[in-house]
Amino acid sequence: MRYGILGDIHGNLEALETVVSGLKKEGVDHFISVGDIVGYGANPRECIQIVQDLNATVVAGNHDWAAIGKLDATFFNVYAKQAVDWTSSVLSKADTDWLKALPLIQVVDNEITVGHATIADPDQFNYIQTYYDAARSINEMKTHVAVLGHSHVPLAFLMNESLRLSVSTKIDLSKTKKALINVGSIGQPRDENAKAAYGLYDSDTQTYRLKRARYDIRTTCKKIIDAGLPQILAERLKYGR
Repeated sequence: MRYGILGDIHGNLEALETVVSGLKKEGVDHFISVGDIVGYGANPRECIQIVQDLNATVVAGNHDWAAIGKLDATFFNVYAKQAVDWTSSVLSKADTDWLKALPLIQVVDNEITVGHATIADPDQFNYIQTYYDAARSINEMKTHVAVLGHSHVPLAFLMNESLRLSVSTKIDLSKTKKALINVGSIGQPRDENAKAAYGLYDSDTQTYRLKRARYDIRTTCKKIIDAGLPQILAERLKYGR
């Protein structure tokens, strides 16, 4: 099986359409979304529709929850909070109901655990910043591979006799006991690379590839500004920050 893994989308329609097109050309059998479909970008409803049409396995992200009132956005930064409020105002009841029903953790084919922020305590939406953080989630995994988003920075923690960090764009997972992979972000990368980030996992060859795609950033930025969202949310896309 070939799994196309969608990093945080954040209402960025142009990036999502580009990534989905690329994954379909790769012959993906099933799509996975690590959450945060909405927030920051100007096309939350369209992005929700695409993910639904893909029949993807989806988990909830913190921005998804904040936009529907399941998470207090008080501690979001001012720009994220403005985006949450705007997103809430444009979602339909059907969109809201669908987001409310999303779980925090899913397991696909007994092969891949899917989460947004962490596998351990997923409702806390913490960041995995240390080996200790990574180990806590790895210890909760019942599958060989887990995929996450949230930090918008792609990387992987690989467990054998010890835990190591990898930033390789191609990883042979047949040589690992467990792999905790952050696929990065489609809609708002923060690793100083403006290209949309997404993943391709082949369970037959046990390989994971981090993929990047150029998309029409200019159009995305114009939509954000025209919607009255904070200009910084458009500007940062140009620099992958």
